Amino acid sequence: MDVSTDLLTQGAAALAATDDLDAGVARLLGILAGALDAAFAAVTLQDPDRADLQVAVTLGGDDDGRAAFEADVARPDSSVALTAADRTPRMGEGTLDVPLVVTRGGIDQLIGVLSLARPASATPTDEERAIVPAFADLIAVAVDRARVSSLLVERSEWFERVAHTDPLTGLANERTFGRILELELARAGRQGGEVSLAVFDVDDLGAMNESSGHGAGDDVLRSVAAVLAESVRLVDTVARVGGDEFVLVAPGSAGMTVAQRVLDGIAALPAGTTGRSITVSAGVARFPIDGGTAEDLRAAADAALAAARASGRGGLAAPPLAAAEG
Repeated sequence: MDVSTDLLTQGAAALAATDDLDAGVARLLGILAGALDAAFAAVTLQDPDRADLQVAVTLGGDDDGRAAFEADVARPDSSVALTAADRTPRMGEGTLDVPLVVTRGGIDQLIGVLSLARPASATPTDEERAIVPAFADLIAVAVDRARVSSLLVERSEWFERVAHTDPLTGLANERTFGRILELELARAGRQGGEVSLAVFDVDDLGAMNESSGHGAGDDVLRSVAAVLAESVRLVDTVARVGGDEFVLVAPGSAGMTVAQRVLDGIAALPAGTTGRSITVSAGVARFPIDGGTAEDLRAAADAALAAARASGRGGLAAPPLAAAEG
């Protein structure tokens, strides 16, 4: 096995053995730098969202040398910058700069530059002129794979977030609310505890939308959501389940207290762009007093909300039995 084949074999093994970008690139750099007696090696990357080059991984050299390299990379006439600009390898005495390129959809995309520093008298041999670009391809694959993996994770997290949150307010959505309510009811049933369910409805949101536009109405919804999030306890869950409807799942019997705190916070909000004061009405029901299932509890809370709205803006009500017991 010749030297080039042996190096590429080591490089391929290093690429296959790691899924961490920095560790994988550092290992590839170490193999190449050791074979070429390079005192310093670096990979400079071009972020997809930025035009400038950023030093990602360095190997060898001292702090001053690394700082000098980073300063040089920032210059538009540096060897690294020029290599990135024209995607042409620069292999002279002492320094080697090779572009890192991947192909997507038949189009070559620059992702960075591989740089090596050797003694000033070291002139690249024909074998080295072949092996360095080959190693650059391995490093480009390592970087591209890490970026694709990161993108997949970000997309997965985004889809997970979308599946469980309301896009307008950032609160939990109806799907998550239903799941949390069932879990809390099951826990309370096992432990002989209680669960409070509060339903909030923004008063006159339809009129606000008509007079001031849906953008202003969305601002109101976001303001209400912010008060809800700030007013509840850590054990509570708040969600938006309809156009102007929010819910609160509160373990224990403190639902009326928490709901009143929410109403007070919302009443203190400024009128904003709608020119109207913001109020919400709320109905609170308790498990197991007002219902033994999620459906029964929601129906009781909705009935209490209807009673609260009938009493005027910003009202709060509970089913008669729950209200009598506190």
